[in-house]
Amino acid sequence: MTGILNAVWVLAAIGAVCAVLLVLAAKFMYVPVDEKFPKIRECLPGANCGACGYAGCDGYATALASGEEDKINKCVAGGDAVAKALAQVTGAAFEDVVEQVAIVRCSGDCNTVKNKSGYQGLASCAAAKLLYGGPSMCVYGCIGLGDCEHICPEGAIKVVDGLARVNYRACIGCGMCVKTCPNQVITLMPDVERVIVACSNREKGASTRKECEKGCIGCKKCERECPAGAITVVDNLSRIDYNKCMDCGHCQDVCPVGCVHFRVFRGAHNAPLAEKADA
Repeated sequence: MTGILNAVWVLAAIGAVCAVLLVLAAKFMYVPVDEKFPKIRECLPGANCGACGYAGCDGYATALASGEEDKINKCVAGGDAVAKALAQVTGAAFEDVVEQVAIVRCSGDCNTVKNKSGYQGLASCAAAKLLYGGPSMCVYGCIGLGDCEHICPEGAIKVVDGLARVNYRACIGCGMCVKTCPNQVITLMPDVERVIVACSNREKGASTRKECEKGCIGCKKCERECPAGAITVVDNLSRIDYNKCMDCGHCQDVCPVGCVHFRVFRGAHNAPLAEKADA
């Protein structure tokens, strides 16, 4: 019985010493925390997408709190609502956020693109790309195994018929899908724009035709007929200068393969405007 009591006393003493040491360490090793940081961090959505240019929300909040960063409109995922909240906390003037939306620059679903091989392996675009660039004959297009779908925090991307498709009304423009796409067919675009070229193939038209029925063949018809001169064909692929684009939609009408899409691409932050435009 005495041995048990002695062991209990020893353990109690060790616990007491450790508690004192922890209290002393907390006191003498305390690092002051900027009072602004928790308030700023609370305004941010916590997506940790990196669209602001920092590693995550903590990094952006730290930069704002320390004065290293003075732009309060860098949180694309949070939109104007976050910018307004940050303006109130930091005292800075409100700055409008340029809302972004994810765009899939490919039209090659399983009905239009041809495959060069069957793929039986890990259901990952990154893994499939390591095997001769993927199963599709078009090595520039969407591989369609859903890496972007799995990483999207809002469930705004779904793979349908082997092609990633964006639900623009749910997209917050965080850009996580852009980073995970091994073929870089997903890009971000200001959601005020209304025209995209849904193709990334840079091969000559004859080769593109053999690979995909909806791939850009570089015929230059859109370039010739654009009334604003906003489209040029570079490396056999049509490209749009949004500074010149008039949103007339004529390029979609004249495209012989249907890879130019004209529509409203408003994202989650501007969903009411999108619904109004759809109506």
